[in-house]
Amino acid sequence: MGTFQIDNTIKEQEKAVLIGLVTREQNEEKTHEYLDELQFLAETAGAITQKRFWQKLQHPDVATYLGKGKIEEVSEYVKENGIDLVLVDDEISPSQLRNIEKYAKCKVLDRSMLILDIFAQRARTLQAKTQVELAQLQYMLPRLKGLWSHLDRVKGGIGMKGAGEKEIETDRRIAQTRISLLKRQLSEIDKQNETRRKNRSEMIRVALVGYTNVGKSTLLNLLAKEQVFAENKLFATLDTTVRKVVFNTVPFLLSDTVGFIRKLPHHLIESFKSTLDETLEADILLHVVDISHPAFVEQINVVNNILEELKANDKPTIIIFNKMDLYEQKTFDEFLPQEIKKGLLSELEQTWMAKTNDNAIFVSATTNRNTAALRERIFKKVKELYLERYPYKAGYWSEYF
Repeated sequence: MGTFQIDNTIKEQEKAVLIGLVTREQNEEKTHEYLDELQFLAETAGAITQKRFWQKLQHPDVATYLGKGKIEEVSEYVKENGIDLVLVDDEISPSQLRNIEKYAKCKVLDRSMLILDIFAQRARTLQAKTQVELAQLQYMLPRLKGLWSHLDRVKGGIGMKGAGEKEIETDRRIAQTRISLLKRQLSEIDKQNETRRKNRSEMIRVALVGYTNVGKSTLLNLLAKEQVFAENKLFATLDTTVRKVVFNTVPFLLSDTVGFIRKLPHHLIESFKSTLDETLEADILLHVVDISHPAFVEQINVVNNILEELKANDKPTIIIFNKMDLYEQKTFDEFLPQEIKKGLLSELEQTWMAKTNDNAIFVSATTNRNTAALRERIFKKVKELYLERYPYKAGYWSEYF
């Protein structure tokens, strides 16, 4: 068993198997995409995926998610290979959780529980820690009976951080009391954040939004010329980071926000709405897309749907297609003639410019490709909004207005 590091602590990596379903609503290709993402989530949490299991069913089995024969196959593999963890690609009911545990005789987490655990590992500030604990408790409340007996048997590891490891004996009444307290604490934090935002109310605000791991923090570092934590892991950023940026002597505020993901737990969206206030109050959104990802179109739709849920989908938006260097590596053969390659890239850009009403730009943050044009595009939008909302400020920067 290998090791990984969080907060300067070396921990053992758990061995995991993944399980998923092909259904009427989700074809085989989509199931494998979701399992790829689940494996990346497992790696982010510190687990090594040993094997995947999937099955075609009209709908999940109400008792064991997979059919009886397939769950027995999973259980056999778990026992023979010393597997620590079974990860389910969908949210499962308390009874499904208990039944899978009975078969596998090891820890079982669904996708939502895994995401919550990653958030718990990566929370740094009081606000993030409070939001994560609230989301964990809200998710666990209807599952208390099964979860507590499960947690009594297995100590530590993925899925055990935060509310679970602190209060195994928590009953429903205590959990509800804690939820009320956390909501009050978040309300106080929100008031403090609102005061800070009012103090910068006459600054144009720009927010980076997008799917997780598309390069938002790398772009923030590039545009703000500061070092903000960024790595090739899901949810590298939980807390909103705000930086003052100046283009051609014209200042604005640039914020980085938590990344979105498919099948994001509803409680997590609710708990993190206060963090996403920077998105709600932004004047301009920079929607960052990893164009090298095979499912980038679906990721765009996921982000747009969440923005619509947050009522932040009507703001001026620039879509930034990032990681063009990786897109070319994955898409083009090294022996492809340059003229053909240029023609295909031009066709791609024209297609998306038409779909976005010319509000798109294609860059690579890591290689600085087209980033000067990106700065110019942002500067133009910021300038337009200053002239519209705060025309008296134009005198300060008359050379550029």
